[in-house]
Amino acid sequence: MTSAAPGILEVRGISRRFGGLRALEDVTIAFRPQTIHGIIGPNGAGKTTLFNIITGQTRPDEGEILLDGTTLPPLRPHQLVPLGVARTFQNIRLFNEMDVLDNVLIGQHVHTATPVLSILLHGRKAGQSERAGRAEAMKALRFVGLETKSGEKVKNLPYGQRRLVEFARALAARPKVLLLDEPAAGMTPTEKANLLRLVLAVHQEGHSVILIEHDMKVVMNICQTITVLDHGRRIAEGKPEEIRTHPDVVAAYLGKSAEPRDGKVPRPEER
Repeated sequence: MTSAAPGILEVRGISRRFGGLRALEDVTIAFRPQTIHGIIGPNGAGKTTLFNIITGQTRPDEGEILLDGTTLPPLRPHQLVPLGVARTFQNIRLFNEMDVLDNVLIGQHVHTATPVLSILLHGRKAGQSERAGRAEAMKALRFVGLETKSGEKVKNLPYGQRRLVEFARALAARPKVLLLDEPAAGMTPTEKANLLRLVLAVHQEGHSVILIEHDMKVVMNICQTITVLDHGRRIAEGKPEEIRTHPDVVAAYLGKSAEPRDGKVPRPEER
């Protein structure tokens, strides 16, 4: 199995409890640069809690987070984005009454000298920052294939396209590390295939991608490394072919909540 090694992002000894519930217990993972790293496990395994801790939305009871080898102090989400950490959410979080471009612009504003409110209200001081910011936001929309939807209100888009707007917003922040929380949830097979293409393209541009995903076809086809959580603990880590046959994984996750109809974990070439 894959052993921990220095990475662009590391969590070391992370533990978190909510009352008497153990959400995470002494979890250590090193996410290597320019890789697609999957986090899987049954419901309640601690996957989203781990993302929330990495992105500053939840404080760990114990442990530390390192970015580029440096231990991070306690930071709020908006303070992490300029450092290169961006995410999407399991439940889409967009401004439905705003248009698509302005939603993506919010992800880009951390790299502009002008306050985002001034840009959104077309204030006099926006000037060059506004033009540069909107150009970057449009670049992200072109990447996901939604440039023609830039002027539409988010609430008028179908579900799959709203997912892509959130993806574009995260990309507009120019992240070193992109965290995707169940990005394929609720998508049609065609939409999932398009998403896979986009994630691979982001990876090929040199970004590190960490994703939580229940769809084993997605995980096995695009991840170089997979970490498995169960009841808040890391029980396995390795390449897809190792994880697919690992007895603890089969017992804890693949053999139960995500078991295919034939009772076997299909190989990527069988999908």
